[in-house]
Amino acid sequence: MHPSVPRPRALMALVVLLAAGTGFGLLRSDPPVAELHLSGRTMGTTYSVKYRQVPDTPSKETMQIEVDALLAEINRTMSTYDPESELSRFNRLRTTDWVSTSASLREVLNAAMEIGAQSEGAFDITVGPLVNLWGFGPEIHPDRIPIETDIIAARARSGLDKITLSATQSAIRKHRPDVFLDLSGIAKGYGVDRVAELMTAHGIEHYMVEIGGEIRVRGLKRHETPWRIAIEKPLSGERSVHTMLALSDIALATSGNYRNFFELDGRRYSHTIDPTTGRPVDHHLVSVTVLAETSMSADAWATAFQVLGPERGMAIAERLQLPVLFVIEHDGQFEERVCCGFQRYRKQELS
Repeated sequence: MHPSVPRPRALMALVVLLAAGTGFGLLRSDPPVAELHLSGRTMGTTYSVKYRQVPDTPSKETMQIEVDALLAEINRTMSTYDPESELSRFNRLRTTDWVSTSASLREVLNAAMEIGAQSEGAFDITVGPLVNLWGFGPEIHPDRIPIETDIIAARARSGLDKITLSATQSAIRKHRPDVFLDLSGIAKGYGVDRVAELMTAHGIEHYMVEIGGEIRVRGLKRHETPWRIAIEKPLSGERSVHTMLALSDIALATSGNYRNFFELDGRRYSHTIDPTTGRPVDHHLVSVTVLAETSMSADAWATAFQVLGPERGMAIAERLQLPVLFVIEHDGQFEERVCCGFQRYRKQELS
């Protein structure tokens, strides 16, 4: 997870914009329906929840308290920036014995391992040593490019074969004592899902939950139309809309390399690390947007596709039938590739 203050050389990117008019709007003849909006900070970024109030829903103040408490609990479990989080304490352990985990951590680890296998290792929660080595983790940023011996050493600590989840209990073990797990590519999505579950548990059927650009929507806007979501144009110097989507009962995540990077000696280094090379990715994919049933899945797959690049990514998306939008840059021009029904979610195609 990211720190609360953005690092100067690794700019935090909000790659999905909430479109103007996303909130509920009423026709004059419609009966009044309360629109409520919760917001705050979590996981080093911001969150926003919009929902349509229903009878017996707790007060806005109570809902705010419940959401804040839920997100604080997730942060205390999965943050690598909180030294006392469950994940940080596990990372510090120098043991290969079985270690018990909370149910929430186990749920995220299970999903991460499954997507890691499906993505052919592109999504790798053990990549933390490499992320830290290149200056994109909680440790001190390097003032030089890592040397090959350091990259080799960090790669030796990485790989999904370095950990095992128990098949019978909520426990995990390292196969090397110095394994370091990083859930930043999936934890925000998990947080979105948990908040969405909270909304549903309170009988709320129409809502949008967003954490740092990871989004999940249910139901419809107040005019009984889908939620309008804008995908940002992948430009580092400005924020403008690339395309609009109209969504209902689905989750969305976008990953991009165009803001979170550092430059050294005239070369730009992406924050996305390829576990197979130990180096930042070096391809022309600048943005990828994934639609999925859960935000946790969309979040992880957006990271995986950013590692895979457009060719390998498209092949896996087609095999798994995942709705994906790839945006590729060539000499300042953008090319799109879409997969598996993504096109039908574009707003202009809907009546």
